[in-house]
Amino acid sequence: MAREAGLALYNKVAVQTSSVVIRSYSTSFGLASRLLQPRTRLQIETIYALVRLADEIVDGVAAEAGLAPAEVARHLDALEADTAQALRTGYSVNLVVHAFALTARSTGITEDLTTPFFRSMRADLERTEHTPESFNDYVYGSAEVIGLMCLLCFLQGSEVDDDRAKRLREGAQRLGAAFQKVNFLRDLADDFDTLGRSYFPGITVAAFSEADKHRLLDDIDTDLQVSAASISELPPHARPAVALAQELFSELSRRLRATGAEQLRSTRIRVPNPVKLRIAAGTLYTHRFRRQAPGSTTAGRQQ
Repeated sequence: MAREAGLALYNKVAVQTSSVVIRSYSTSFGLASRLLQPRTRLQIETIYALVRLADEIVDGVAAEAGLAPAEVARHLDALEADTAQALRTGYSVNLVVHAFALTARSTGITEDLTTPFFRSMRADLERTEHTPESFNDYVYGSAEVIGLMCLLCFLQGSEVDDDRAKRLREGAQRLGAAFQKVNFLRDLADDFDTLGRSYFPGITVAAFSEADKHRLLDDIDTDLQVSAASISELPPHARPAVALAQELFSELSRRLRATGAEQLRSTRIRVPNPVKLRIAAGTLYTHRFRRQAPGSTTAGRQQ
């Protein structure tokens, strides 16, 4: 067999690099992505890798390496410029950016989604507190657009009418928003103590109360309810992975609600790995095996 060379080999190595990023950084996201078909899984991994790369610039790794704030900002600007150029040309010397561009150019991801993302990343360098307006803009750029990018991967090659597409876009955005808000809540103390940030408008760590907690979780659970309703409209190959991500964060939301506000001010709540695996097994059974079982009332309905 002839050895791959040139651009084909470069593309392959770039995508493999993105896969290493998700396996190293995320158990929940990585677990859910394993339920996707190979092509889609690799595409989602390239999106995650770019997001993680930008996150690491603004969340302290660059500063730990000794970069001054102005240098950190220049690196973020350079990453955005490199991404924009790769979207136009299909090439970058940065393997993560190159892999993302391969996905973007094949699925229709454009600067309409990457520009808000980098705007939110830049806000982490410039803003320590949010107004309701800036919070909504931040969540859109840092999370909702990621959901929309993933949706474009799920729908690649599918014909979807306008009404269904609208419902799927809302579901993708609300799921992304729920993920981000859950992460803000469980990282409440660390974001404030380590990074000096307070994301939720009007919420301070020192005065964080049970009423604050339940109000935030009510909003998160509303997002999760809307996103859950759209899962059945996804292409069948994408449903198990999205349902698993939904269930993992729903479980985290339940655990946060069961934890006292005072404890959340000092403890990062997580879902233990054995529980994640149990949820994954149940989701896989519900959305794949049970639907395909002989005599199942849902078997044969998949599009």
